[in-house]
Amino acid sequence: MAIERRLSRSMFAEAEMVELRQICFTPARLYEPGKYMVGDLPDIAFEMGLVEKLPPVRGKSEEIAPPPELPTELPPEAAPKANPEP
Repeated sequence: MAIERRLSRSMFAEAEMVELRQICFTPARLYEPGKYMVGDLPDIAFEMGLVEKLPPVRGKSEEIAPPPELPTELPPEAAPKANPEP
């Protein structure tokens, strides 16, 4: 008989990142494997043991800032011209 691994949402902080190891089907949505915030996943994913804590970050990668936001629009001088000259 296999050991069943059950977790609870209460084991994680609401804003903590976790990894969904398998596809999770719910009547409202399909959750693909990947990294999610605890608050974004349904309770059933935790109850079925599909969620794992992410390993701690080691080294200097903790100090790396997120990439800067890219502008959503091009400045006027970089925008393509409507009528190119021949």
